[in-house]
Amino acid sequence: MRAQQLQLGRTFGVAFDHGDDFFGALADFCRENDVRAGYIPSFIAGFAEVDLVGACDRLDDPLAPVWTKVHLRNVEAFGGGTLAWDPDAGVVKPHIHVAVGLKEQAAVGYTSHLLGARVLFLTEMLVIEVKQPAMERVSDPELYNVPLLRFR
Repeated sequence: MRAQQLQLGRTFGVAFDHGDDFFGALADFCRENDVRAGYIPSFIAGFAEVDLVGACDRLDDPLAPVWTKVHLRNVEAFGGGTLAWDPDAGVVKPHIHVAVGLKEQAAVGYTSHLLGARVLFLTEMLVIEVKQPAMERVSDPELYNVPLLRFR
């Protein structure tokens, strides 16, 4: 386990626009506001399309991360996550999970890691900046190269 006391910085309310690419708009926000690390305690969203980590096939290695995706349309979402600097890529890398409900199928639900989404009407979130310590997302070659949160 790794734990650090966090020194918080600014708090932002962020409203995405209809049609925005979720991760593109989030990257723009981080770049425009010089946010390198933080957390998203929760957000609500409508997504016209969303890609989540998921598989229907038997997994050869059930401990390995799954990177195949499930594509869904017309969903309501509730999510949260962290933002951390990727020193190799020189960008903020979000790690976000969501629970989504399919509006056209009695709000049947899916929960997983968010790979991509396009905003439908709205996405409203809070972003809490972390000033110290530096939070980085670094791939761990001993754990399938999963990018893990590190405190520096």
